[in-house]
Amino acid sequence: MISVRVFAVLSATCLVAAFALASILPPDLPLAAAITLLDHRLLYQVQQSAARMLPVSAWNWGVVPLLMRPVWLLPASFGIIFAGVAVTTSSGPSRSHRRRS
Repeated sequence: MISVRVFAVLSATCLVAAFALASILPPDLPLAAAITLLDHRLLYQVQQSAARMLPVSAWNWGVVPLLMRPVWLLPASFGIIFAGVAVTTSSGPSRSHRRRS
């Protein structure tokens, strides 16, 4: 039961963060540009670390498309996923609905 609340709070936090990012920053600002606004070396350092640990195709097919999307889309996606997990875990059989033998 506590996991439902945890995922609901995570969902609400992510959705509020997505709304705040979409409201404060330009709505079409890519994630890569937002990261560059925070620290201009961070994206390069992450790319170099990923090049050492992951194949090149993982960076090109997995990370680059995310970096091209708007900055608010990633927290909004996580918020929707966490909301789905919260609903799924809450709809499981509860103790009061189990058959008594």
